[in-house]
Amino acid sequence: MYSKYKNIRSGHYDSKKENKRANDLRFLEKAKEIYDLKEQVEFELIPAQYQNGKCIERACKYIADFAYFDKNGTYIVEDVKSPATRTKDYILKRKMMLYIHKIKINEI
Repeated sequence: MYSKYKNIRSGHYDSKKENKRANDLRFLEKAKEIYDLKEQVEFELIPAQYQNGKCIERACKYIADFAYFDKNGTYIVEDVKSPATRTKDYILKRKMMLYIHKIKINEI
């Protein structure tokens, strides 16, 4: 059975492409080209909305595949994407990340 976007899971990653990128980034971290590599980093775009102590709208979040600092200290956020996975939801969240957090997502 295929996934929605016809990707093939590799280990605990959603695709072979994401698995390869994770291995590449781990290698770069060992080579001291990048540091503080994190996977599945969550960013809040819109906080949860409450009324009379009850949650009426859950928070809107974006989960990046990878985040790290390059050797110049620049914070990098990456998302492994194929053209089919650039959904309208993803594009909107990408724009919100830039507007709210001032972070441009690098698409691999």
